[in-house]
Amino acid sequence: MSHRNARLTVHGRRLIVDRVLRQGRARAHVAAEMGVSRQCVSHWITRFLTEGDQGLHERSSRPHRTPSRTPAATEAQVLAVRERERRGQDWLGAELGVPRPRRGSSGSNG
Repeated sequence: MSHRNARLTVHGRRLIVDRVLRQGRARAHVAAEMGVSRQCVSHWITRFLTEGDQGLHERSSRPHRTPSRTPAATEAQVLAVRERERRGQDWLGAELGVPRPRRGSSGSNG
């Protein structure tokens, strides 16, 4: 499902591909008709050419990997102490030797 501000759905992306690749129409003209930029049209054409129809579907924006993620064993230790002690991140960080999250960073700071 597209996000609520998305100009194009999967159907609209297929229309772009059809009009540009099958009908041979100019990307700028198709972009104007669809109410999107030429770059947007080029983006969906490239995705279609490299990934096929599956490339026109939404996909997660979650990173494929997180190299700086806290190791699972450390995470489990923090969660166990947090449950037992009912203390916040500043105390836990000092107690366990784990740096506390930066202020304003995304993620749950509970």
